Amino acid sequence: MSTPLPRDEFAVTQRYAYLNHAAAGALPASSVAAIEAFARAHADAGVLGTYPYDARMPEYRERIARFIGASGREIATIASTSAGANIVARGIDWRPGDGVLLCDNEFPSNAVPWVALRARGVDVRFVSTAGERLTPDVLRRELTSRTRVVALSWVSYADGYRHDLAALAEIAHGAGALLCVDAIQGLGAFPLDVRAAGIDALYAGAGKWMLGLHGSGLLYVREDLIDRFVVTMPGWRSMEDIWNFHDYEQPYAPDATRFEGGTPNFVGTLALVSAIELFERSGPAAIERHVLALSDHLCEGLQRAGARLHSLRGPGVSSGIVTFDMLGRDSVTLGRALQRNGVVTTYGPGGIRVAPHGYNTAGEIDRLLELVATG
Repeated sequence: MSTPLPRDEFAVTQRYAYLNHAAAGALPASSVAAIEAFARAHADAGVLGTYPYDARMPEYRERIARFIGASGREIATIASTSAGANIVARGIDWRPGDGVLLCDNEFPSNAVPWVALRARGVDVRFVSTAGERLTPDVLRRELTSRTRVVALSWVSYADGYRHDLAALAEIAHGAGALLCVDAIQGLGAFPLDVRAAGIDALYAGAGKWMLGLHGSGLLYVREDLIDRFVVTMPGWRSMEDIWNFHDYEQPYAPDATRFEGGTPNFVGTLALVSAIELFERSGPAAIERHVLALSDHLCEGLQRAGARLHSLRGPGVSSGIVTFDMLGRDSVTLGRALQRNGVVTTYGPGGIRVAPHGYNTAGEIDRLLELVATG
């Protein structure tokens, strides 16, 4: 089966039907080669080996920016999704009584940094997702005159619900609020243009669908917001002239690099850019079609097997994440059985989460379905 991401890039396919990208991605061979070259340069020449990568950081930020429809000035490299959420959450000039609106099923990375603002008098409220999702109509109802931020995951980590970012941004902006997005469960599987979607700030770790390393990621801050956000953890790399070491009171960098603080993760950024180059060669739209086709195929097979789907499906809502359980069967036991047979998923008492990417095949989905059917 032809796949948009070349299967020979992924060593994991030699041992597993790896369907767990919502937990951790698999490194492509081209990224491994780039990382090894960096490590050899570091080992062989110390700073003479690493400095060329440092010098290319502006180029790397431009490549990251192009991938999401931004400019390099709007990109900072970060250590994690939590780091990005904290930079944004703590950078806003909050006043007591200002509000933040969240969904109650957020992963902690995009909840804990916002909840911490309650200590500063911020009203942090949660929308219950048990009976309805954060649709434009629900957002319109939940917004108040004091809501300054709507913070949400583009794709829900638990069940894969994909939010309509452009529609939500329009409503948030109409009420004077910012839209801040945790993109870790969508970016890499689905194309995204931050300008077309109306996103004000976006953050994502690289270690899942972006097929990068943990401990690295990206932050986008809309250019006209950069000066409005407070730099709460400045470092030597935050400054306008980072090589003027003893001018401690010089202005901050005029772009989003002011939020990076210290020395960036060169190898993590290199791996992220290498994966982006692979995505661009393969075609982000083709990856999206493939991922949706695989997840649709999975849902159809699960329904025939009598599974209970926890994931809402439909145009604009479906993602690469499908969560299910089998009535009368323990999900942990079933998940362990799948893994013993080489099918890697995330499993827990609440169900089994499956997350295929652009190099997976329908045959791998069929392998999972056969194991589910036979127990």
